[in-house]
Amino acid sequence: MDKILIEGGRPLQGKVRISGAKNAALPILAATLLCGGVHRLRNLPRLRDIRTTKTLLYHLGATFEEGEPLCIHTDDLDSFEAPYDLVKTMRASVLVLGPLVARFKEARVSLPGGCAIGARPINLHLTGLERLGVKIELRHGYVEATAPRLAGSRIHLDIPTVTGTENLMMAAVLAEGRTVIENAAREPEVVDLATCLTGMGANIDGAGSPVITVEGVRELRPMDHTIMPDRIETATYLVAAGITRGDVTLGPCSPEHVEAVMRKLEEAGMQFTLTDDSIRAVGGEVIHEVNVKTMPYPGFPTDMQAQIMAMMALAEGQSIITEGIFENRFMHVSELRRLGADIHIEGNTAIVRGRPKLQGAPVMATDLRASASLILAGLAADGVTEVSRVYHLDRGYEAIETKLSALGAKIERAKE
Repeated sequence: MDKILIEGGRPLQGKVRISGAKNAALPILAATLLCGGVHRLRNLPRLRDIRTTKTLLYHLGATFEEGEPLCIHTDDLDSFEAPYDLVKTMRASVLVLGPLVARFKEARVSLPGGCAIGARPINLHLTGLERLGVKIELRHGYVEATAPRLAGSRIHLDIPTVTGTENLMMAAVLAEGRTVIENAAREPEVVDLATCLTGMGANIDGAGSPVITVEGVRELRPMDHTIMPDRIETATYLVAAGITRGDVTLGPCSPEHVEAVMRKLEEAGMQFTLTDDSIRAVGGEVIHEVNVKTMPYPGFPTDMQAQIMAMMALAEGQSIITEGIFENRFMHVSELRRLGADIHIEGNTAIVRGRPKLQGAPVMATDLRASASLILAGLAADGVTEVSRVYHLDRGYEAIETKLSALGAKIERAKE
């Protein structure tokens, strides 16, 4: 098992390339199951979750031609089952449910796993599919779905679930008639999936708004699509520039996708220069305290809560960080305290009293974004920080130690 060693105290300087978005790539990979043929995907990030999804598609009968673009052949699928051994490591595996039911009228998918950041049930996926005419049974830890006929329907989501919106959208594109998804997730990754599906011949309107309308079509054609830049990786490197008082230019990226994060970082003293596809981020001499509440897009993303907490640990003054999405996403707090952070938890709120310095120490990553927060804190801490269990990090950040090294960080990967 790998660990990452960081000698902190170096301002980051230079340019960093932003990879394709993991959370856009995963549903789009699942969408290749919707029709046979050769699908072409560009800008796929090299991540553990991508490898897991490719393994799952291979298990279902897909084959691959590696390269840029990645070519995925889906003519000869011979299985409709996503087994526990593959699904347990990655919650997004449940995204194959909608496409399999839409194309083959049946699927058997293990209940999902993934990061331990709180209960993320898929009941909204299942009740939505039932509205489309899918018969759902839960047996021995598996979802067994059958649908002799899919028919469009009106579906209201109790909460704007991203993967739920994506699963239902993929199922609805081959249903008979019109499907309306109300209280849909508005995240850019949902829009990227809708753009991809539209390129395949689907008829989708309203992606990026709370109401998505899908007019079912009889068949689709293979995709040829370029994955959008990763907005969470973009935002993480913005914080890296701020926490080290650095000067970093990021691209290609979509500045409009990280507006909520940039607003808070400007309050904290950072300055930004934008183009259509790049951001120059300059840290201030002083980090000012900010208050943050995570919310569904376009609000401040829950996937950036841990990272901005690391930065606020070095702010002048007291910050209040409220987690509005998940009920168990403060597991990084105890590890940040090991570095000297002053953080007190009250329910779903963290009170962060900034300190002048953090001190390097051995810490352990508990989930993907917690891993990033510890890396960021280590970049700013005095001495050496040793981050163990970085396999979480490899699920969502491509070559992070290589990219940070190119910006002047003293960071290396080593074996435990």
